[in-house]
Amino acid sequence: MADGTPLSVPDVVRELTTRFGDAGFTYQPTVDALPTLWIPVERLHEVLRYLKHEAQKPFKMLYDLTAIDERFRKQRAGQPKADFTVVYQLLSIERNADIRLKVALVGEFPHLPSVTNVFQNANWYEREVWDMFGIVFDGHPNLRRILLPPSWKGGHPLRKEHAARATEFDPYQLTALRQDMEQEALRFNPEDWGMKRGTDQHDFMFLNFGPNHPAAHGAFRVVLQLDGEELVDCVPDIGYHHRGAEKMGERQTWHSYIPYTDRIDYLGGVMNNLPYVMALEKLAGIKVSDRVQTVRVMLCEFFRITSHLLFYGTYAQDVGAMSPVFYMFVDRQKAYDVIEAITGFRMHPAWFRIGGLAHDLPQGWEVKVKEFLDWMPKRLDGYRKAALENTIFKARGRDVAAYTTADALEWGVTGPGLRATGCDFDLRKARPYSGYENFDFEVPLGHKGDCHDRTVLREEEIRQSLRIIEQCMKNMPAGPYKADHPLTTPPPKDRTLKDIETLITHFLQVSWGTVMPHGETSQMIEATKGINSYYLTADGGTASYRTRIRTPSFAHLQQIPSAIRGQMVPDLIAYIASIDFVMADVDR
Repeated sequence: MADGTPLSVPDVVRELTTRFGDAGFTYQPTVDALPTLWIPVERLHEVLRYLKHEAQKPFKMLYDLTAIDERFRKQRAGQPKADFTVVYQLLSIERNADIRLKVALVGEFPHLPSVTNVFQNANWYEREVWDMFGIVFDGHPNLRRILLPPSWKGGHPLRKEHAARATEFDPYQLTALRQDMEQEALRFNPEDWGMKRGTDQHDFMFLNFGPNHPAAHGAFRVVLQLDGEELVDCVPDIGYHHRGAEKMGERQTWHSYIPYTDRIDYLGGVMNNLPYVMALEKLAGIKVSDRVQTVRVMLCEFFRITSHLLFYGTYAQDVGAMSPVFYMFVDRQKAYDVIEAITGFRMHPAWFRIGGLAHDLPQGWEVKVKEFLDWMPKRLDGYRKAALENTIFKARGRDVAAYTTADALEWGVTGPGLRATGCDFDLRKARPYSGYENFDFEVPLGHKGDCHDRTVLREEEIRQSLRIIEQCMKNMPAGPYKADHPLTTPPPKDRTLKDIETLITHFLQVSWGTVMPHGETSQMIEATKGINSYYLTADGGTASYRTRIRTPSFAHLQQIPSAIRGQMVPDLIAYIASIDFVMADVDR
Protein backbone atom coordinates (compact mmCIF):
# COMPACT_ATOMS: atom_id res chain seq x y z
CA MET A 1 0.00 0.00 0.00
CA ALA A 2 0.98 3.64 -0.41
CA ASP A 3 2.11 4.08 3.20
CA GLY A 4 3.74 0.68 3.65
CA THR A 5 1.01 -0.64 5.94
CA PRO A 6 1.89 -4.00 7.51
CA LEU A 7 0.06 -7.16 6.48
CA SER A 8 -2.00 -7.21 9.68
CA VAL A 9 -4.60 -4.91 8.11
CA PRO A 10 -8.28 -5.97 8.28
CA ASP A 11 -9.51 -8.44 5.68
CA VAL A 12 -11.78 -5.94 3.91
CA VAL A 13 -8.88 -3.50 3.46
CA ARG A 14 -6.69 -6.28 2.04
CA GLU A 15 -9.58 -7.25 -0.24
CA LEU A 16 -9.80 -3.71 -1.61
CA THR A 17 -6.08 -3.40 -2.20
CA THR A 18 -6.07 -6.76 -3.97
CA ARG A 19 -8.95 -5.63 -6.17
CA PHE A 20 -7.67 -2.12 -6.98
CA GLY A 21 -3.92 -2.50 -6.52
CA ASP A 22 -1.75 0.38 -5.34
CA ALA A 23 -4.41 3.01 -5.99
CA GLY A 24 -3.17 5.60 -3.52
CA PHE A 25 -4.97 4.01 -0.58
CA THR A 26 -3.79 4.78 2.95
CA TYR A 27 -4.77 2.57 5.86
CA GLN A 28 -5.37 4.38 9.17
CA PRO A 29 -5.40 2.42 12.44
CA THR A 30 -8.00 3.80 14.86
CA VAL A 31 -8.79 3.27 18.53
CA ASP A 32 -12.16 1.68 17.76
CA ALA A 33 -10.48 -0.86 15.41
CA LEU A 34 -13.02 -0.05 12.69
CA PRO A 35 -11.26 -0.62 9.32
CA THR A 36 -10.46 2.89 8.07
CA LEU A 37 -9.11 3.54 4.58
CA TRP A 38 -8.29 6.80 2.82
CA ILE A 39 -9.12 6.64 -0.89
CA PRO A 40 -8.51 9.15 -3.71
CA VAL A 41 -11.62 11.11 -4.66
CA GLU A 42 -11.37 9.91 -8.28
CA ARG A 43 -11.69 6.27 -7.10
CA LEU A 44 -14.67 6.94 -4.82
CA HIS A 45 -17.47 5.71 -7.07
CA GLU A 46 -15.79 2.52 -8.20
CA VAL A 47 -14.78 1.58 -4.64
CA LEU A 48 -18.32 2.15 -3.34
CA ARG A 49 -19.86 0.23 -6.25
CA TYR A 50 -17.50 -2.67 -5.65
CA LEU A 51 -18.30 -2.82 -1.94
CA LYS A 52 -22.04 -2.63 -2.56
CA HIS A 53 -22.47 -4.81 -5.66
CA GLU A 54 -19.37 -6.89 -6.39
CA ALA A 55 -17.83 -7.89 -3.08
CA GLN A 56 -18.55 -11.49 -2.04
CA LYS A 57 -20.29 -10.32 1.13
CA PRO A 58 -21.42 -6.84 0.13
CA PHE A 59 -21.81 -3.68 2.18
CA LYS A 60 -25.40 -2.88 1.26
CA MET A 61 -25.97 -0.04 3.72
CA LEU A 62 -24.50 3.44 3.72
CA TYR A 63 -24.69 3.72 7.49
CA ASP A 64 -23.36 7.26 7.77
CA LEU A 65 -21.82 10.08 5.76
CA THR A 66 -20.26 13.07 7.46
CA ALA A 67 -17.29 15.44 7.34
CA ILE A 68 -14.47 16.85 9.46
CA ASP A 69 -12.97 20.34 9.22
CA GLU A 70 -9.27 19.45 9.48
CA ARG A 71 -7.80 22.96 9.22
CA PHE A 72 -7.18 23.52 12.94
CA ARG A 73 -6.36 19.96 13.94
CA LYS A 74 -2.98 19.46 15.62
CA GLN A 75 -2.36 15.72 15.27
CA ARG A 76 -2.85 14.11 11.84
CA ALA A 77 0.30 12.00 11.62
CA GLY A 78 0.15 9.41 8.83
CA GLN A 79 -2.96 10.90 7.23
CA PRO A 80 -3.14 12.55 3.81
CA LYS A 81 -3.08 16.34 3.64
CA ALA A 82 -6.61 17.70 3.90
CA ASP A 83 -8.52 20.87 4.70
CA PHE A 84 -11.72 18.81 4.95
CA THR A 85 -12.41 15.09 5.14
CA VAL A 86 -15.60 13.40 3.99
CA VAL A 87 -16.24 10.15 5.85
CA TYR A 88 -18.36 7.25 4.56
CA GLN A 89 -19.25 4.37 6.87
CA LEU A 90 -20.70 1.26 5.22
CA LEU A 91 -22.36 -1.66 7.00
CA SER A 92 -22.57 -5.29 5.88
CA ILE A 93 -25.20 -7.52 7.48
CA GLU A 94 -23.62 -10.64 5.96
CA ARG A 95 -20.19 -9.86 7.38
CA ASN A 96 -21.55 -8.26 10.55
CA ALA A 97 -18.87 -5.66 9.92
CA ASP A 98 -18.31 -2.04 8.90
CA ILE A 99 -15.75 -0.12 6.90
CA ARG A 100 -14.94 3.57 7.14
CA LEU A 101 -13.78 5.27 3.94
CA LYS A 102 -12.24 8.74 3.97
CA VAL A 103 -11.71 11.23 1.16
CA ALA A 104 -9.24 14.11 1.65
CA LEU A 105 -10.29 17.46 0.18
CA VAL A 106 -8.23 20.61 -0.22
CA GLY A 107 -9.61 24.13 -0.57
CA GLU A 108 -11.94 26.58 1.16
CA PHE A 109 -15.15 25.19 -0.39
CA PRO A 110 -14.09 21.91 -2.03
CA HIS A 111 -16.07 19.77 -4.45
CA LEU A 112 -16.48 16.01 -4.83
CA PRO A 113 -18.93 13.84 -6.77
CA SER A 114 -22.27 12.90 -5.26
CA VAL A 115 -22.78 9.19 -4.53
CA THR A 116 -26.60 9.33 -4.66
CA ASN A 117 -26.39 7.19 -7.81
CA VAL A 118 -24.78 4.45 -5.69
CA PHE A 119 -26.64 4.82 -2.37
CA GLN A 120 -30.04 6.53 -2.48
CA ASN A 121 -29.89 7.54 1.17
CA ALA A 122 -26.76 9.61 0.51
CA ASN A 123 -29.18 12.37 -0.57
CA TRP A 124 -29.94 13.78 2.89
CA TYR A 125 -26.47 13.08 4.27
CA GLU A 126 -24.81 15.03 1.45
CA ARG A 127 -27.26 17.89 1.93
CA GLU A 128 -26.38 17.92 5.64
CA VAL A 129 -22.64 18.04 4.92
CA TRP A 130 -23.14 20.91 2.46
CA ASP A 131 -25.41 22.71 4.95
CA MET A 132 -22.99 22.34 7.87
CA PHE A 133 -19.59 22.50 6.11
CA GLY A 134 -20.07 24.08 2.68
CA ILE A 135 -18.68 21.04 0.82
CA VAL A 136 -20.25 20.83 -2.64
CA PHE A 137 -21.42 17.47 -4.04
CA ASP A 138 -21.41 17.70 -7.82
CA GLY A 139 -24.32 15.89 -9.44
CA HIS A 140 -26.53 15.92 -6.35
CA PRO A 141 -30.18 16.07 -7.49
CA ASN A 142 -31.20 18.83 -5.06
CA LEU A 143 -28.34 20.28 -3.04
CA ARG A 144 -30.02 22.71 -0.64
CA ARG A 145 -30.24 23.47 3.07
CA ILE A 146 -31.74 20.69 5.14
CA LEU A 147 -31.28 21.49 8.85
CA LEU A 148 -31.09 25.27 8.50
CA PRO A 149 -33.81 27.38 6.84
CA PRO A 150 -33.45 28.25 3.14
CA SER A 151 -33.06 31.93 4.09
CA TRP A 152 -30.04 31.24 6.37
CA LYS A 153 -27.20 33.74 5.86
CA GLY A 154 -24.89 32.64 8.67
CA GLY A 155 -22.55 30.40 6.73
CA HIS A 156 -21.88 26.75 7.57
CA PRO A 157 -21.99 26.16 11.36
CA LEU A 158 -19.72 23.11 11.73
CA ARG A 159 -16.78 24.90 10.16
CA LYS A 160 -14.26 25.78 12.84
CA GLU A 161 -14.38 29.53 12.21
CA HIS A 162 -18.11 29.57 13.02
CA ALA A 163 -18.96 30.69 16.58
CA ALA A 164 -20.36 28.12 19.00
CA ARG A 165 -22.18 30.24 21.57
CA ALA A 166 -25.12 32.62 21.33
CA THR A 167 -23.16 35.24 23.24
CA GLU A 168 -20.78 35.47 20.29
CA PHE A 169 -23.57 36.73 17.99
CA ASP A 170 -25.55 39.93 17.81
CA PRO A 171 -28.94 39.73 19.59
CA TYR A 172 -31.57 38.05 17.45
CA GLN A 173 -34.42 40.32 16.37
CA LEU A 174 -37.53 39.22 14.53
CA THR A 175 -39.22 42.22 12.96
CA ALA A 176 -42.57 41.99 11.19
CA LEU A 177 -40.80 42.39 7.84
CA ARG A 178 -38.29 39.64 8.62
CA GLN A 179 -41.08 37.34 9.76
CA ASP A 180 -42.87 37.84 6.44
CA MET A 181 -39.64 37.12 4.57
CA GLU A 182 -39.05 33.93 6.56
CA GLN A 183 -42.61 32.77 5.86
CA GLU A 184 -42.17 33.47 2.17
CA ALA A 185 -38.93 31.45 2.15
CA LEU A 186 -40.92 28.41 3.30
CA ARG A 187 -43.28 28.58 0.34
CA PHE A 188 -43.25 25.22 -1.46
CA ASN A 189 -42.58 25.31 -5.20
CA PRO A 190 -43.19 21.82 -6.69
CA GLU A 191 -40.92 22.46 -9.69
CA ASP A 192 -37.96 23.00 -7.37
CA TRP A 193 -38.37 19.41 -6.15
CA GLY A 194 -38.90 17.78 -9.54
CA MET A 195 -42.69 17.56 -9.19
CA LYS A 196 -45.20 18.46 -11.89
CA ARG A 197 -48.36 20.42 -11.21
CA GLY A 198 -50.24 18.34 -13.81
CA THR A 199 -51.68 18.92 -17.28
CA ASP A 200 -54.54 21.01 -18.57
CA GLN A 201 -56.89 18.06 -18.08
CA HIS A 202 -55.52 16.85 -14.78
CA ASP A 203 -54.20 18.80 -11.83
CA PHE A 204 -52.63 17.69 -8.55
CA MET A 205 -53.30 19.16 -5.15
CA PHE A 206 -50.39 20.07 -2.88
CA LEU A 207 -51.10 19.87 0.84
CA ASN A 208 -48.99 21.02 3.78
CA PHE A 209 -48.99 18.40 6.52
CA GLY A 210 -47.29 19.90 9.58
CA PRO A 211 -45.02 21.23 10.98
CA ASN A 212 -47.67 21.85 13.66
CA HIS A 213 -49.94 18.83 13.52
CA PRO A 214 -50.45 16.20 16.26
CA ALA A 215 -50.00 13.31 13.82
CA ALA A 216 -46.66 14.71 12.62
CA HIS A 217 -45.11 13.61 15.95
CA GLY A 218 -43.07 16.76 16.38
CA ALA A 219 -41.99 19.85 14.46
CA PHE A 220 -42.00 17.97 11.17
CA ARG A 221 -43.46 18.99 7.82
CA VAL A 222 -44.38 16.82 4.85
CA VAL A 223 -45.62 18.41 1.63
CA LEU A 224 -48.01 16.00 -0.08
CA GLN A 225 -48.72 15.73 -3.80
CA LEU A 226 -52.22 14.31 -4.07
CA ASP A 227 -54.40 12.89 -6.79
CA GLY A 228 -57.63 12.84 -4.83
CA GLU A 229 -56.66 10.98 -1.65
CA GLU A 230 -53.87 9.04 -3.33
CA LEU A 231 -50.32 10.06 -2.48
CA VAL A 232 -48.49 10.61 -5.75
CA ASP A 233 -45.39 11.85 -3.96
CA CYS A 234 -44.30 13.74 -0.86
CA VAL A 235 -41.37 15.82 0.39
CA PRO A 236 -40.33 15.50 4.07
CA ASP A 237 -39.01 18.79 5.46
CA ILE A 238 -36.92 18.72 8.64
CA GLY A 239 -34.80 21.21 10.59
CA TYR A 240 -37.48 22.98 12.64
CA HIS A 241 -36.01 21.50 15.84
CA HIS A 242 -32.29 21.87 15.06
CA ARG A 243 -30.25 22.68 18.19
CA GLY A 244 -26.66 22.21 17.03
CA ALA A 245 -25.89 19.28 19.34
CA GLU A 246 -22.76 18.31 17.39
CA LYS A 247 -21.40 21.87 17.61
CA MET A 248 -22.11 21.86 21.35
CA GLY A 249 -20.09 18.66 21.63
CA GLU A 250 -17.07 20.56 20.30
CA ARG A 251 -17.30 23.35 22.90
CA GLN A 252 -18.24 21.41 26.08
CA THR A 253 -15.70 19.40 28.06
CA TRP A 254 -15.86 15.64 27.63
CA HIS A 255 -17.65 15.25 30.94
CA SER A 256 -19.99 18.26 30.82
CA TYR A 257 -21.37 17.13 27.45
CA ILE A 258 -23.04 14.04 28.96
CA PRO A 259 -26.34 15.85 29.81
CA TYR A 260 -26.60 17.02 26.20
CA THR A 261 -26.57 13.41 25.00
CA ASP A 262 -29.74 12.70 27.02
CA ARG A 263 -31.64 15.13 24.83
CA ILE A 264 -30.78 13.60 21.45
CA ASP A 265 -33.54 10.98 21.62
CA TYR A 266 -35.34 12.56 24.53
CA LEU A 267 -37.28 9.32 25.12
CA GLY A 268 -34.08 7.28 25.40
CA GLY A 269 -32.66 8.86 28.55
CA VAL A 270 -29.43 7.22 29.71
CA MET A 271 -29.40 5.01 26.62
CA ASN A 272 -28.12 8.11 24.82
CA ASN A 273 -25.24 8.38 27.30
CA LEU A 274 -24.07 4.85 26.59
CA PRO A 275 -22.48 5.09 23.11
CA TYR A 276 -20.81 8.37 24.08
CA VAL A 277 -19.20 7.15 27.31
CA MET A 278 -18.30 3.75 25.83
CA ALA A 279 -16.55 5.41 22.88
CA LEU A 280 -14.51 7.51 25.30
CA GLU A 281 -13.73 4.47 27.45
CA LYS A 282 -12.20 2.88 24.36
CA LEU A 283 -10.15 6.01 23.74
CA ALA A 284 -8.93 6.25 27.33
CA GLY A 285 -8.41 2.51 27.81
CA ILE A 286 -10.89 2.32 30.69
CA LYS A 287 -12.42 -1.03 31.64
CA VAL A 288 -15.55 -0.85 33.75
CA SER A 289 -16.68 -3.48 36.25
CA ASP A 290 -19.31 -6.14 35.59
CA ARG A 291 -21.56 -4.29 38.02
CA VAL A 292 -21.38 -1.10 35.97
CA GLN A 293 -22.13 -3.02 32.77
CA THR A 294 -25.15 -4.75 34.31
CA VAL A 295 -26.58 -1.57 35.81
CA ARG A 296 -26.20 0.17 32.47
CA VAL A 297 -28.06 -2.64 30.71
CA MET A 298 -30.87 -2.56 33.27
CA LEU A 299 -31.41 1.20 32.95
CA CYS A 300 -31.21 1.08 29.16
CA GLU A 301 -33.90 -1.58 29.03
CA PHE A 302 -36.12 0.48 31.33
CA PHE A 303 -35.86 3.33 28.85
CA ARG A 304 -36.54 0.96 25.94
CA ILE A 305 -39.79 0.05 27.68
CA THR A 306 -40.85 3.66 28.36
CA SER A 307 -40.06 4.64 24.76
CA HIS A 308 -41.90 1.67 23.25
CA LEU A 309 -44.92 2.30 25.48
CA LEU A 310 -45.19 5.84 24.15
CA PHE A 311 -44.90 4.50 20.61
CA TYR A 312 -47.58 1.88 21.32
CA GLY A 313 -50.06 4.36 22.76
CA THR A 314 -49.57 7.10 20.17
CA TYR A 315 -49.70 4.62 17.28
CA ALA A 316 -53.01 3.31 18.63
CA GLN A 317 -54.26 6.89 18.90
CA ASP A 318 -53.23 7.73 15.34
CA VAL A 319 -55.16 4.76 13.93
CA GLY A 320 -58.30 5.62 15.89
CA ALA A 321 -58.10 4.21 19.44
CA MET A 322 -58.30 6.75 22.27
CA SER A 323 -57.94 4.72 25.48
CA PRO A 324 -54.58 2.89 25.17
CA VAL A 325 -52.38 6.00 25.30
CA PHE A 326 -53.79 6.98 28.71
CA TYR A 327 -53.27 3.51 30.16
CA MET A 328 -49.75 3.34 28.78
CA PHE A 329 -48.82 6.68 30.31
CA VAL A 330 -49.70 5.18 33.69
CA ASP A 331 -47.24 2.36 33.02
CA ARG A 332 -44.57 4.80 31.88
CA GLN A 333 -44.92 6.70 35.13
CA LYS A 334 -44.41 3.50 37.08
CA ALA A 335 -41.23 2.83 35.11
CA TYR A 336 -40.08 6.40 35.72
CA ASP A 337 -40.67 5.88 39.44
CA VAL A 338 -38.06 3.13 39.35
CA ILE A 339 -35.68 5.21 37.23
CA GLU A 340 -36.05 8.15 39.60
CA ALA A 341 -35.49 5.99 42.67
CA ILE A 342 -32.19 4.77 41.18
CA THR A 343 -30.83 7.87 39.42
CA GLY A 344 -32.64 10.78 41.10
CA PHE A 345 -34.23 11.96 37.85
CA ARG A 346 -36.89 10.76 35.44
CA MET A 347 -36.59 11.54 31.71
CA HIS A 348 -33.05 12.95 31.59
CA PRO A 349 -30.92 11.49 34.38
CA ALA A 350 -27.54 12.01 32.61
CA TRP A 351 -26.45 9.28 34.99
CA PHE A 352 -23.76 7.35 33.15
CA ARG A 353 -20.20 8.57 33.50
CA ILE A 354 -16.93 8.04 31.65
CA GLY A 355 -15.73 4.96 33.48
CA GLY A 356 -18.90 4.15 35.41
CA LEU A 357 -22.00 5.67 36.98
CA ALA A 358 -22.81 8.85 38.90
CA HIS A 359 -23.32 6.78 42.06
CA ASP A 360 -24.06 3.22 43.11
CA LEU A 361 -27.47 1.58 43.25
CA PRO A 362 -29.42 2.82 46.28
CA GLN A 363 -30.39 0.50 49.10
CA GLY A 364 -33.65 -1.33 48.36
CA TRP A 365 -33.54 -0.81 44.59
CA GLU A 366 -34.60 -4.41 44.03
CA VAL A 367 -37.99 -3.77 45.65
CA LYS A 368 -38.98 -1.09 43.13
CA VAL A 369 -37.74 -3.17 40.20
CA LYS A 370 -39.66 -6.24 41.42
CA GLU A 371 -42.86 -4.22 41.74
CA PHE A 372 -42.60 -3.11 38.13
CA LEU A 373 -41.81 -6.63 36.89
CA ASP A 374 -44.91 -7.92 38.65
CA TRP A 375 -47.07 -5.12 37.25
CA MET A 376 -46.15 -4.85 33.57
CA PRO A 377 -46.78 -8.31 32.00
CA LYS A 378 -50.48 -8.32 32.92
CA ARG A 379 -50.86 -4.87 31.44
CA LEU A 380 -49.28 -6.00 28.18
CA ASP A 381 -51.73 -8.90 27.99
CA GLY A 382 -54.58 -6.43 28.33
CA TYR A 383 -53.20 -4.19 25.60
CA ARG A 384 -52.85 -7.15 23.27
CA LYS A 385 -56.58 -7.83 23.57
CA ALA A 386 -57.58 -4.17 23.35
CA ALA A 387 -55.23 -3.12 20.56
CA LEU A 388 -53.19 -5.72 18.69
CA GLU A 389 -56.09 -8.14 18.32
CA ASN A 390 -58.59 -5.40 17.45
CA THR A 391 -59.90 -5.82 13.90
CA ILE A 392 -59.75 -2.13 13.03
CA PHE A 393 -56.30 -1.78 14.56
CA LYS A 394 -55.00 -4.64 12.41
CA ALA A 395 -56.71 -3.39 9.25
CA ARG A 396 -55.16 0.05 9.57
CA GLY A 397 -51.65 -1.42 9.68
CA ARG A 398 -51.53 -4.52 7.53
CA ASP A 399 -49.92 -4.05 4.10
CA VAL A 400 -49.50 -0.33 4.81
CA ALA A 401 -46.09 1.19 4.01
CA ALA A 402 -44.58 -2.28 3.62
CA TYR A 403 -40.98 -2.57 2.48
CA THR A 404 -38.42 -5.34 2.08
CA THR A 405 -35.08 -5.95 3.75
CA ALA A 406 -33.35 -4.69 0.59
CA ASP A 407 -35.37 -1.47 0.76
CA ALA A 408 -34.52 -1.03 4.43
CA LEU A 409 -30.78 -1.45 3.81
CA GLU A 410 -30.88 0.95 0.87
CA TRP A 411 -32.36 3.69 3.04
CA GLY A 412 -30.28 3.00 6.15
CA VAL A 413 -33.16 1.65 8.24
CA THR A 414 -32.11 -0.08 11.47
CA GLY A 415 -33.76 -1.33 14.65
CA PRO A 416 -37.39 -2.52 14.70
CA GLY A 417 -38.00 -1.07 11.23
CA LEU A 418 -35.34 -3.40 9.80
CA ARG A 419 -36.23 -6.44 11.90
CA ALA A 420 -39.91 -6.12 10.88
CA THR A 421 -38.80 -7.17 7.37
CA GLY A 422 -37.40 -10.44 8.74
CA CYS A 423 -33.77 -9.32 8.96
CA ASP A 424 -32.29 -10.75 12.17
CA PHE A 425 -29.89 -7.95 13.11
CA ASP A 426 -29.84 -6.61 16.65
CA LEU A 427 -26.53 -5.24 17.93
CA ARG A 428 -27.21 -6.65 21.40
CA LYS A 429 -26.88 -10.12 19.82
CA ALA A 430 -24.77 -9.44 16.71
CA ARG A 431 -22.13 -7.30 18.45
CA PRO A 432 -22.76 -7.60 22.19
CA TYR A 433 -21.67 -4.64 24.28
CA SER A 434 -21.87 -3.81 28.00
CA GLY A 435 -22.28 -7.49 28.83
CA TYR A 436 -25.38 -8.21 26.70
CA GLU A 437 -23.79 -11.54 25.77
CA ASN A 438 -24.51 -12.71 29.32
CA PHE A 439 -28.30 -12.33 29.03
CA ASP A 440 -30.91 -14.75 27.78
CA PHE A 441 -33.41 -13.00 25.49
CA GLU A 442 -34.85 -13.33 22.00
CA VAL A 443 -34.88 -10.94 19.05
CA PRO A 444 -38.46 -10.59 17.72
CA LEU A 445 -38.81 -10.57 13.93
CA GLY A 446 -41.57 -9.67 11.49
CA HIS A 447 -41.95 -10.87 7.94
CA LYS A 448 -44.01 -8.34 5.92
CA GLY A 449 -42.31 -5.12 6.98
CA ASP A 450 -45.61 -3.24 7.30
CA CYS A 451 -47.03 -0.99 10.01
CA HIS A 452 -48.65 -3.89 11.85
CA ASP A 453 -45.43 -5.91 11.97
CA ARG A 454 -43.55 -2.92 13.33
CA THR A 455 -46.11 -2.59 16.13
CA VAL A 456 -46.27 -6.28 17.07
CA LEU A 457 -42.48 -6.46 17.08
CA ARG A 458 -42.10 -3.57 19.54
CA GLU A 459 -44.72 -5.07 21.84
CA GLU A 460 -42.65 -8.25 22.00
CA GLU A 461 -39.48 -6.23 22.54
CA ILE A 462 -41.05 -4.81 25.71
CA ARG A 463 -41.53 -8.37 26.98
CA GLN A 464 -37.92 -9.24 26.16
CA SER A 465 -36.72 -6.11 27.98
CA LEU A 466 -38.63 -7.29 31.05
CA ARG A 467 -36.73 -10.61 30.81
CA ILE A 468 -33.41 -8.78 30.69
CA ILE A 469 -34.30 -6.55 33.65
CA GLU A 470 -35.33 -9.56 35.71
CA GLN A 471 -31.96 -11.21 35.02
CA CYS A 472 -30.20 -7.98 36.06
CA MET A 473 -32.15 -7.93 39.31
CA LYS A 474 -31.45 -11.56 40.16
CA ASN A 475 -27.79 -11.60 39.10
CA MET A 476 -26.47 -8.13 39.92
CA PRO A 477 -22.67 -8.47 40.39
CA ALA A 478 -20.80 -6.88 43.24
CA GLY A 479 -18.01 -4.42 42.52
CA PRO A 480 -17.19 -0.72 42.18
CA TYR A 481 -19.54 1.67 40.42
CA LYS A 482 -16.64 3.59 38.92
CA ALA A 483 -13.35 2.46 37.39
CA ASP A 484 -10.07 3.15 39.15
CA HIS A 485 -8.55 5.11 36.26
CA PRO A 486 -7.14 8.66 36.15
CA LEU A 487 -9.42 9.64 33.26
CA THR A 488 -12.60 8.45 34.94
CA THR A 489 -14.71 11.56 35.47
CA PRO A 490 -14.96 12.54 38.19
CA PRO A 491 -13.03 10.08 40.41
CA PRO A 492 -14.85 8.70 43.49
CA LYS A 493 -15.14 11.59 45.95
CA ASP A 494 -14.23 9.56 49.04
CA ARG A 495 -10.80 8.78 47.53
CA THR A 496 -10.00 12.49 47.12
CA LEU A 497 -9.72 12.70 50.91
CA LYS A 498 -7.18 9.86 51.10
CA ASP A 499 -4.45 10.53 48.52
CA ILE A 500 -3.15 13.71 46.92
CA GLU A 501 -2.96 12.29 43.38
CA THR A 502 -6.70 11.66 43.26
CA LEU A 503 -7.42 15.05 44.83
CA ILE A 504 -5.36 16.79 42.15
CA THR A 505 -7.04 14.74 39.39
CA HIS A 506 -10.48 15.55 40.77
CA PHE A 507 -9.67 19.27 40.99
CA LEU A 508 -8.29 19.48 37.44
CA GLN A 509 -11.10 17.49 35.86
CA VAL A 510 -13.87 19.44 37.55
CA SER A 511 -12.32 22.91 37.06
CA TRP A 512 -10.62 22.42 33.69
CA GLY A 513 -11.80 19.16 32.18
CA THR A 514 -10.46 15.73 31.30
CA VAL A 515 -7.72 15.65 28.67
CA MET A 516 -8.31 12.70 26.36
CA PRO A 517 -5.48 11.27 24.26
CA HIS A 518 -5.33 11.85 20.50
CA GLY A 519 -7.33 9.46 18.38
CA GLU A 520 -10.61 8.56 16.70
CA THR A 521 -13.18 6.38 18.39
CA SER A 522 -16.78 5.31 17.90
CA GLN A 523 -19.45 3.13 19.44
CA MET A 524 -22.73 1.80 18.08
CA ILE A 525 -25.63 0.64 20.25
CA GLU A 526 -29.11 -0.78 19.69
CA ALA A 527 -31.10 2.24 20.86
CA THR A 528 -34.87 2.53 21.21
CA LYS A 529 -35.44 3.53 17.58
CA GLY A 530 -32.56 1.81 15.83
CA ILE A 531 -28.78 2.00 15.80
CA ASN A 532 -27.35 5.11 17.43
CA SER A 533 -23.64 5.90 17.47
CA TYR A 534 -21.03 8.49 18.34
CA TYR A 535 -17.92 9.07 16.24
CA LEU A 536 -15.48 11.23 18.20
CA THR A 537 -12.20 12.82 17.19
CA ALA A 538 -9.87 13.77 20.06
CA ASP A 539 -7.00 16.18 19.50
CA GLY A 540 -5.41 16.13 22.94
CA GLY A 541 -7.76 18.72 24.44
CA THR A 542 -10.47 18.94 27.06
CA ALA A 543 -13.23 18.81 24.42
CA SER A 544 -13.97 16.86 21.28
CA TYR A 545 -12.46 18.18 18.07
CA ARG A 546 -15.32 16.60 16.07
CA THR A 547 -18.48 15.08 17.50
CA ARG A 548 -20.60 13.11 15.05
CA ILE A 549 -23.95 11.75 16.23
CA ARG A 550 -25.53 9.22 13.89
CA THR A 551 -29.19 8.82 14.81
CA PRO A 552 -31.66 6.27 13.40
CA SER A 553 -34.59 8.66 12.93
CA PHE A 554 -32.75 10.84 10.39
CA ALA A 555 -32.43 7.86 8.05
CA HIS A 556 -35.96 6.63 8.72
CA LEU A 557 -37.67 9.89 7.72
CA GLN A 558 -35.76 10.04 4.46
CA GLN A 559 -37.39 6.75 3.45
CA ILE A 560 -40.97 8.08 3.75
CA PRO A 561 -41.61 8.94 0.05
CA SER A 562 -40.36 5.60 -1.29
CA ALA A 563 -42.53 3.58 1.11
CA ILE A 564 -45.79 5.54 0.89
CA ARG A 565 -46.19 6.47 -2.78
CA GLY A 566 -49.47 5.20 -4.23
CA GLN A 567 -51.20 4.84 -0.87
CA MET A 568 -53.75 7.03 0.91
CA VAL A 569 -53.42 9.97 3.29
CA PRO A 570 -54.68 7.95 6.30
CA ASP A 571 -51.99 5.37 5.46
CA LEU A 572 -49.35 8.10 5.78
CA ILE A 573 -50.63 8.87 9.29
CA ALA A 574 -50.26 5.21 10.26
CA TYR A 575 -46.83 4.98 8.63
CA ILE A 576 -45.46 8.06 10.38
CA ALA A 577 -46.69 6.67 13.70
CA SER A 578 -45.12 3.27 12.99
CA ILE A 579 -41.66 4.78 12.34
CA ASP A 580 -41.38 5.79 16.01
CA PHE A 581 -39.23 8.90 15.76
CA VAL A 582 -38.74 12.10 17.69
CA MET A 583 -37.52 15.23 15.96
CA ALA A 584 -34.70 15.81 18.43
CA ASP A 585 -33.28 12.51 17.17
CA VAL A 586 -33.63 13.72 13.56
CA ASP A 587 -32.43 17.31 13.73
CA ARG A 588 -30.01 17.01 16.63
